[in-house]
Amino acid sequence: MTEYKLALVGFGGVNRALAQLIAERNEQWKTELGFTLKIVGVTDLFLGSIIGREGLDAGVLTRLPAAKGALAQLPGGEATALNEAVIKDSGADIIVEATFTNPVDGEPATSFCRWALEGGKHVVTTNKGPIALHGSELKALARRNNVAFEYEGSVMSGTPVIRLARQALAGSSIGGFEGILNGTSNFVLTSMEGGLGFAEAVAKAQELGYAEADPTADVEGHDVRLKVVILANELLDAKLTVSDVTCSGISSLSLGDIEQARQDGARWKLIGAAKRQADGSISASVEPRLLSNDHPLASVCGATNAVSFSTGLLGAVTVSGPGAGRTETAFALLSDIISIHQSRAHNQE
Repeated sequence: MTEYKLALVGFGGVNRALAQLIAERNEQWKTELGFTLKIVGVTDLFLGSIIGREGLDAGVLTRLPAAKGALAQLPGGEATALNEAVIKDSGADIIVEATFTNPVDGEPATSFCRWALEGGKHVVTTNKGPIALHGSELKALARRNNVAFEYEGSVMSGTPVIRLARQALAGSSIGGFEGILNGTSNFVLTSMEGGLGFAEAVAKAQELGYAEADPTADVEGHDVRLKVVILANELLDAKLTVSDVTCSGISSLSLGDIEQARQDGARWKLIGAAKRQADGSISASVEPRLLSNDHPLASVCGATNAVSFSTGLLGAVTVSGPGAGRTETAFALLSDIISIHQSRAHNQE
């Protein structure tokens, strides 16, 4: 039976949810997946850090209060975040990186990933920043060190859009995509269809935990722009940077715009898209689009995400699912670990 040792970098909602899944389902995974997971280190800028090479109790970790320096309450724990030590010296096989996204330079997450890959450790991450801003460098580093670098959760949380397109749509000649890739902005637009003004809809999204205190990244399209870069580079073999993607958000849409769309049999959606042009170049954008009600993305409402791939052999192929959520994103990390396990098993045949 294979056992993978994990070091969790960041212990907010997502990695805490992963720890909860480990506490509840590890024995089940032994039978279903052919492996178990052991947490050997945790580091978090707010909570502190702990290394337990023989294994830390996942249930105890999940019950830890969200208080500054809380990891110091555990035997061997520290009130400070010893990020480098946990990544390099905990004995982990896999580094699970789930810190906040810095859209400017991808730090400190990029350095966390780099340290791990340089040390011959697999990395799974939900973080958009390192992939969108430094993806080529980090993937090359992983190849040089013969380790995996997986990031399924960086685009649509637990909905396996990257792996589905790479594997299930391989050979279908994907020529482009368009998607609703931000649940907050889609929730705001759906709320406006229900009669709320923009500011009221944003406040409701904040109240329900969909939107941050500063919702700019969501409603102005900056979050979607990072995801478009990731998808275009992964699936269209583009070499886009963030500045290559034109970007505008939904804050200028009024209730009058929403109502006029309804009367015209259409809906406003914030769409992230990329397309291969006749000359082989890739054009990409994030913008509000007026979609007719028969468009495959028009009926996607609330915090749900969806992406529609344009393929040469199948036409439009659309997948929808949760684009946020702690457990959903933790599942994306699990799916990345499953991928590592399957590749390892294949290489041993």
